[in-house]
Amino acid sequence: MRMKTQSERVSRRQFLQLSAVASASALLAACGSSPAAEAPAAAPAAPTAVPAAGEAAPAAAASQYKEAPMLAEMVNAGSLPPVDERLPQNPRVIPVVEEIGEYGGTWYRVAVGPGDAGTITNRLSYENLLRWNEDGSGVVANIVESYEVNDDATVFTMHLRQGMHWSDGEPFTADDYMFWHDDVLLNTDLTPSIPSWFKDPVTANPGVIEKVDDFTINFKFENSYGLFLQMLAGPSSSSISDYPKHYLTQFHPSYTDEATLAQLTADAGFDEWFQLFGQKRNWQNPEQPHIWAWVPTRVPPDVPVVAERNPYFYKVDTEGNQLPYLDSITWDVVENADLANLKAVAGEIDCQFRHILWQNYPLFIENMEQGEYRVMRWALAEGSNCLLHPNYNHTDEGLRDLFRTKDFRIALSVGINRSQIAELAYQGFGTGRQATVIKESPYYKEENAIRYAEFDPAQANQLLDGIGLTEKDNEGYRLRADGTPLSISIEYAPIFGPWRDAVQMITDSWKEIGIRAIPKEEDRTLFSQRGTAGEEMDMGIWIMDRCLTPLIEPWSFFPYRGGTPPSTGGLWWDWYQSQGAQGEEPPTEVQDQYALYDQIRGASPDALPALAQQFFDNASENLWFIGTVGDLPHVGIVKNNFRNVPENAVSDWLQQTPGNTNVEQYFKRQA
Repeated sequence: MRMKTQSERVSRRQFLQLSAVASASALLAACGSSPAAEAPAAAPAAPTAVPAAGEAAPAAAASQYKEAPMLAEMVNAGSLPPVDERLPQNPRVIPVVEEIGEYGGTWYRVAVGPGDAGTITNRLSYENLLRWNEDGSGVVANIVESYEVNDDATVFTMHLRQGMHWSDGEPFTADDYMFWHDDVLLNTDLTPSIPSWFKDPVTANPGVIEKVDDFTINFKFENSYGLFLQMLAGPSSSSISDYPKHYLTQFHPSYTDEATLAQLTADAGFDEWFQLFGQKRNWQNPEQPHIWAWVPTRVPPDVPVVAERNPYFYKVDTEGNQLPYLDSITWDVVENADLANLKAVAGEIDCQFRHILWQNYPLFIENMEQGEYRVMRWALAEGSNCLLHPNYNHTDEGLRDLFRTKDFRIALSVGINRSQIAELAYQGFGTGRQATVIKESPYYKEENAIRYAEFDPAQANQLLDGIGLTEKDNEGYRLRADGTPLSISIEYAPIFGPWRDAVQMITDSWKEIGIRAIPKEEDRTLFSQRGTAGEEMDMGIWIMDRCLTPLIEPWSFFPYRGGTPPSTGGLWWDWYQSQGAQGEEPPTEVQDQYALYDQIRGASPDALPALAQQFFDNASENLWFIGTVGDLPHVGIVKNNFRNVPENAVSDWLQQTPGNTNVEQYFKRQA
């Protein structure tokens, strides 16, 4: 079957954007207009002819590209090839937000814990085969120069950029993807189970990568996989472009003899080769090459954490200046978000939205002039900032049965005073709403946003009485059916919102309906561990992000096993992922939602909208999650001399924000 090219593929383009966001007018109003289409870079200049004997040698051909002064010095010293040789034949051209930037300077950020600097692997790099565009309305070529899809969306052909390099100068080719597929994905020591995004939507069999030539690969599936290009643009697939074969083979038994590998493993203090491989294939290993704009050079436990310019980065601006503009990124490491916010107020952060807390908004405004920064507000793709995650697989049978009772969940929801939370915890920003997609999504329905979201203690009490929770202790709190106290711990790590205040207000509201709830604040590591185990956490708090293009990772629309977000139905998810071989068989309504998602992944353009709408309607009606406040902007601190940061952007995990704003074109005015 002949492949269709991009220019032939008007209907196919629609097919590849199955869950595209709302109409252009809505997007423009919310996010600002989209940038101009990427212009192709000029072809490299032809080599200069060797002069005949007796003739004067011509002047060296001027490079069509420009580079940072620090790199030019290295070229002149002979320690680095010329920029034309370091860039691919057709670099990706990145439009600037304000102006062509200046080279130099360090981007100062703050990490909450050493591991938080790991944002260099995704949000501050976002080097996928494809990327979401700036407003999240579709995907664009990134690592690839172009791509094609066959008629039934079972074969996806990716054309890599010829002449692209890893940060150590080695060629970046199809062999790197084949190494990931053949030697990592299919090696059970490294990959015990195939990730869901790479499974066929119908059979759940793994997809296949085939090498066509050094710069062309095919992804193949047995059945139509309509969401696959969006998967390639999302975070689930980001790691497949970070497996340098030339470096990692020395730690793999398929390429290194057993004795040598055993010695390397022992020398590193490990028992198994795959432990060594994991250590070497890690952002905290400064020896590993990457294709990112900046590569780690100082890593935990050393602080501050530092990443420095990649001289082989494959992108340029519209005037042919190799990106990035900034020389480096430095993360100061602090213990918690409160300390990060104090540094922001003091003007010690150049540009950061991550961990900037709502409760400090007035303080940020008050100190803008002194701190020499501006306060920006991007659109958050959050259905709810503080989302309640009941645990449907709790080891406590009494709590488990209550959480599985829909009327109990409805009572908890209508027992929350969302208006009070929005006014006090969120400084008057945002609105009380239920757990559903944001207004910019094509699947938004007003009735889903308000369902079970009106504060109604009388209805809550009636529902609780109706399920038999009529007995109370001497403090007015309800008892379980067996006469024991009913108590719900709400666990949270105070990271991405004013959750300490919000959770306290939830517990105060529930006291009015006789539900004893206990806030339980934890650090993120412990919270993630307990959330992943999915056994003893009563109820967890996490953000309901992924609500602009939610079909890629719809974790807030059916019970799921996670860490952050925490598990709501870990055993049910295990059952679904293993096709019934593991875990616990879920109730019919949950099975139906899982099956509906399988249909969505492979749906045709005509069938997709109805299936997707049913999917989101089901989630709203079943109320597996309880929302509180949404429609919020993402607050960020940006120094006045830190430029090319857009005033308007969509902020979400699926868009790898701020990666979707092209951080490689950020710069600092030096004067």
